[in-house]
Amino acid sequence: LHFQILGAVILGFGIWILADKTSFIAVLQTSSPSLKTGAYILIGVGALTMLMGFLGCLGAVNEIRCLLGLYFTCLIIILLAQVAAGLVIYFQKETLKKELFHIVKDLITNYDPLNEDERNLQDAWDYVQIQITCCGWTGAKDWEENEILLNKSMTWYPCSCSNRSKDLEEGRGFCNLDDPANSTATYHDWPVHEQGCMDGVEEWLKDNLGVILGVCTGVAIIELLGMILSISLCKNIQSEDYTKVPKS
Repeated sequence: LHFQILGAVILGFGIWILADKTSFIAVLQTSSPSLKTGAYILIGVGALTMLMGFLGCLGAVNEIRCLLGLYFTCLIIILLAQVAAGLVIYFQKETLKKELFHIVKDLITNYDPLNEDERNLQDAWDYVQIQITCCGWTGAKDWEENEILLNKSMTWYPCSCSNRSKDLEEGRGFCNLDDPANSTATYHDWPVHEQGCMDGVEEWLKDNLGVILGVCTGVAIIELLGMILSISLCKNIQSEDYTKVPKS
């Protein structure tokens, strides 16, 4: 039962990554095929874990060694896959960081409120900037590469970056500087947050690192307990009675 619940959680997490359209996850999954692949892997692992939980229960109740052995083998594979994924993320974190930088930079450069094809992605990025109270990836200067803002001589700025509540009511697109006499400007003239979203995301990860590690450790402990229990049950089964297995 515990593993069916665990499988449902993993499955739900994968579905959430694919379905989320209003947070930073949406920015990543729309732009990065690797995150989509990871979401599908999570869905597959979750479904497999639920199946293994059912087989483990069936094997334990009916004292079937082959089902318990299959359950044990699949748990080992899942655990090793999780450890391998963690190691890949740890050793490739700089590569992932660079990939993320290019994804966000391309999004900012091509940001256009009139482009309905990219509206979901742009809305997700606006949501991130509002929630984290940040601007750009490394800072507001990133927005100086946006083509529309360049054409407006930087007298416009992204509303979601603003530190003024009246701009945040709009929540997306661009806002005008209050001084119409100023025909040119720089990001220093914008009423926006100075912090880049990269720092905000890193701070969030640091603040929640203990929770993330705790969840991962808890999952690993549950899987180890499941393997130990399945081996113990296998040793205690003296003879198998297949007549106990439900017939279809």
